[in-house]
Amino acid sequence: MSERRACEVVGQHRSTQRREPQHAPDAGALRGRLREMSRERPRWGYRRAHARLVEEGWALNRKRCQRLWREEGLRVPQRRRKRQRLGESTVPADRLAAERPGQVWALDFQFDQTADGRLLKLLNVVDEFTREALEMRCERRIDADATVATLEGLVAVWGRAPQHIRCDNGPELTANALRDWCRFSAAGCAYIEPGSPWQNPYVESFNGRVRDELLSVEQFSCLAEAQVLVADWRQDYNERRPHSSLGMKAPARFAQEWHDSPQTGRPITPGDPAQTRRTPHNAPIPAAEIENRPDRATEIDRAASAATLRSPSGLAPRDGAPLPTMQAQHNHRLSQQVDP
Repeated sequence: MSERRACEVVGQHRSTQRREPQHAPDAGALRGRLREMSRERPRWGYRRAHARLVEEGWALNRKRCQRLWREEGLRVPQRRRKRQRLGESTVPADRLAAERPGQVWALDFQFDQTADGRLLKLLNVVDEFTREALEMRCERRIDADATVATLEGLVAVWGRAPQHIRCDNGPELTANALRDWCRFSAAGCAYIEPGSPWQNPYVESFNGRVRDELLSVEQFSCLAEAQVLVADWRQDYNERRPHSSLGMKAPARFAQEWHDSPQTGRPITPGDPAQTRRTPHNAPIPAAEIENRPDRATEIDRAASAATLRSPSGLAPRDGAPLPTMQAQHNHRLSQQVDP
């Protein structure tokens, strides 16, 4: 078989049978140096490797360095995401639902800044059943130890630790300090999946209200002003702001009615407004509750002020005559009979 036919069969050029490849005397040492450099600097490519070789005294151009780099199979590895430290849940977060006050506390952090551009960090703690804002701590910096101190203060106020806490996988919440506190307090941990804030819906919804009604409205000049305004807003939220998921009741009022109800202890989900009524529709209001109502005191003051009224002529009302009042009378009757 001829050379031409043989090269055609094997798919080689005829010149390969006449001219043997010439290898540079420093090729082996150069390849070894490239491999060594790739191990030392895994994020470097052939361009930086060529620049370093020129500084070391090697005589080669960029194309030769690129060819040898590829022949050795060297390449910059793809970037990997950093390993995130995850918390170990003692109960599945997606199956945990609060059935009474103090059973599940939800924790989350929020960030804002003062007028001078310095950071503000808020730690929000919400009771998932009553929707009460148990704590809104505002500081420049809140670490794991400060988070544990906040929980300790809440336990001292409420007299008990929660059965579970629900939170994300932030560094402050996955630290050993918080995990030790949960173990010593016999509280379970329910960590949500990374990047899944919808698994912590109650505190996320609360954060949205805080952002919309406070942080996006007020400009804080300093930390002290921010702490005062945050505390005032928390009190207003708990005592006076109607909550749609609680039958348009304030969280503090809902919690008080739940504790005073004879049906306390029966797990009822507060999501349906019809189920949030802890007493029947026609149940009488206790007398003690009527006396303690704020509008009751207003009626008493209004009657006392009406008793001191006098006519324009300075005459007092006659004996047995009704006292004047500032309320409109709606007991008038029509002068004519109206046909049905």
